[in-house]
Amino acid sequence: MGRTKPTVSDDYVVGLTDGEGCFHVNMGIFPAYWSGIRIQMHFHLKMQEKDRQLLEKVRNTLSCGAVYFQKEKRQNHAQCYRYTVSSQQDILNKIIPFFEKNTLQSTTKQKSFKAFCKIVRLVQKGEHLKKSGIDKIRLLKSTMNQKTVGLA
Repeated sequence: MGRTKPTVSDDYVVGLTDGEGCFHVNMGIFPAYWSGIRIQMHFHLKMQEKDRQLLEKVRNTLSCGAVYFQKEKRQNHAQCYRYTVSSQQDILNKIIPFFEKNTLQSTTKQKSFKAFCKIVRLVQKGEHLKKSGIDKIRLLKSTMNQKTVGLA
């Protein structure tokens, strides 16, 4: 019988995502597409090099994605590992259901997640192939991952 891969609790994944996670939508010019725009959706977690095993446990918990080394070129920044889910099917069938069941606590992250879900569903319906759909996606994307300014 095979060994069980180490995992973390669902609450741990939620907490880590609240602090270090990112729901990201990339829009790039791609002339081969009818709309001329390629939409790519990603879920990321990034941690210092020494915490790679935690990211691997998250990957095992969510049963998708990959952990890879991300070379840091900025001064005063530690080398890090990134856990990434880029598969549209995994985002639709694993990531979204996970965070719908296990609610994020951060208002900002929850807002980004909701916009992310709307974008994923627009792409699923083929709306990204029309200019009107691209405009909707662009508007939703503009509401995501906004930095909050600290109070003075």
